[in-house]
Amino acid sequence: MKKRNYRFETLQIHAGLDKDTPSGARGIAITPTAAYRFRSCDHAARLFELSEPGNIYTRLQNPTTAAYEERIAALYGGVGALAVASGMSSVLVAILSLAQQGDNIVASPYLYGGTYNLFRTTLRKLGIDCRIAPTPSADDFAPLVDERTRAIYVESMGNPTCDVPDLEALGRLAAEKDVPFVVDNTFGAAGFLCNPFDWGANIVVDSATKWINGHGTAMGGIIVDGGNYNWANGKFPQIDGPSEGYHGLNLYETFGNAAFIVKCRVDGLRDLGCCPSPFDSYLMLIGLETLSLRVKHEVESTWRLAEYCRNHPKVKNVSFVGFESHPGYENARKYYRYGSSAVFTIELKGTLESTVRFVESLRLAANMTMIGDSITVVTHPASTTHKQLGEADLKAAGVTPTLLRISLGLENVEDLIADFEQAFSCVEE
Repeated sequence: MKKRNYRFETLQIHAGLDKDTPSGARGIAITPTAAYRFRSCDHAARLFELSEPGNIYTRLQNPTTAAYEERIAALYGGVGALAVASGMSSVLVAILSLAQQGDNIVASPYLYGGTYNLFRTTLRKLGIDCRIAPTPSADDFAPLVDERTRAIYVESMGNPTCDVPDLEALGRLAAEKDVPFVVDNTFGAAGFLCNPFDWGANIVVDSATKWINGHGTAMGGIIVDGGNYNWANGKFPQIDGPSEGYHGLNLYETFGNAAFIVKCRVDGLRDLGCCPSPFDSYLMLIGLETLSLRVKHEVESTWRLAEYCRNHPKVKNVSFVGFESHPGYENARKYYRYGSSAVFTIELKGTLESTVRFVESLRLAANMTMIGDSITVVTHPASTTHKQLGEADLKAAGVTPTLLRISLGLENVEDLIADFEQAFSCVEE
């Protein structure tokens, strides 16, 4: 698709769509193949040395996935995107493409539990240190950044607290320190609600399992390269230097401002193998076509259900970024369309046991570890997404025994309110 100044709603349907296919098919074909025929041995050699673009093996690229990647890159305004098997794969591949043994990253305290464990446990076993800032403030990040820092990492909306960091201030800090600014934008809905590149981010990771897919039918992750970082600063010899895996090829000299996303593909997918299936990429493309409509409905429903919960006598606290009482309210108004996302949390009065009873009494809302689904989901973080964290880390992440994370789906919100009401009736005073 030729690049024009199309708006998000148009790009989510048309980007990556080849309208000149011989069949004239409206949809994008699913290409269920593991390998591809080479025209000659010389052709194969050029593909493997990266001197000619093309398909080698579906672990590295696939026509269906390529269309999906093109659409995502267009939605974000990036120079390229890479589809991977899960949101966690996107974080892993991005960080391992930036940091190696002896390096460090500096991250927000408000992270999804799986990301927290990846940073504090797995990466440390690989010799990469993760420094968790005491708050998401740029002032608290700054002292932790040193000459071996290879990324500043935040979520555009923290999980499950829904805290929204000052992306612009963190982007300025990253630029001053000459460090890539990496943002997990899962809550930003593929750039529809929030586009971190507008505020200084260099790299975006996203769990496509959530709003991109939107229907809970496929796993996936996305890495997007903003093409706005200078890799020729001496800090990244694996990008601007002789590549050990490609006979000394310099990725930055060869691919310019798209060098990072190429690195993620030709080293990350090649070595880690976390590629999506063509069918999952197809499901992501289908989900993208209605993303803006779905998200708008879900955000509107979130406001209504959050207001209901705020006025309920069995609710101790409602943490909704759309309310002025939320610490992220002003940042959400600045960085998020509608000043909100489709997720909020509540703390119930009572105990862990009564909270579990409420969740298990819901009939319409699902008890799952999921957000961004067409089904409304109620999650108990202390026993699921953040179960692995210790008491101090749970407190730092804002997770209490009676905290519930609520992700709105596409149901009629009045039916959801009725479901909550009957579940509350099952909880003793």
